[in-house]
Amino acid sequence: PVLHGYFRSSCSWRVRIAFALKGIEYDQVAVNLIKDGGQQLTEQYKTLNPMQQVPAVEIDGITLSQSLAVIQYIDETRPGPRLLPADPKARAQVRMISDLIASGIQPLQNLSVLQKIGAEKLLWAQHFINRGFQALEPILKQTAGKYCVGDEISMADICLTPQVYNAERR
Repeated sequence: PVLHGYFRSSCSWRVRIAFALKGIEYDQVAVNLIKDGGQQLTEQYKTLNPMQQVPAVEIDGITLSQSLAVIQYIDETRPGPRLLPADPKARAQVRMISDLIASGIQPLQNLSVLQKIGAEKLLWAQHFINRGFQALEPILKQTAGKYCVGDEISMADICLTPQVYNAERR
């Protein structure tokens, strides 16, 4: 596999964590979101990811461009620890938590969003991180064991780790 990503991107970080947990060796191609006005905005990169976001992963003859899709694909096609539980209820909880973070919190911290906000970007970012974590906390009180859902690491934990870093950085 080839991971096209940015070192500080939460989405790229999720994929790197999943690859590590599964023991998957991969090549990396750096896509600097700041240099040259954003390398993800080039026509060349747009062929890999039409949304012009990171990551893009080339694997098994296909290109996937959303971190949760990549994680679910490698979970379904590679050996190693399961990143989604076998139990349908626990699997739904993992997806719910992952989606809350990946769709409800993290996109509002994206560089492209924050650049549009202007001077209020720090307050904006903090507001949505706080709002998301306030929603996440009662869910985790119901689902958590050693990890977000029960006692096995899952895609939910993979999503939470970079988001906690983001929160501390803001």
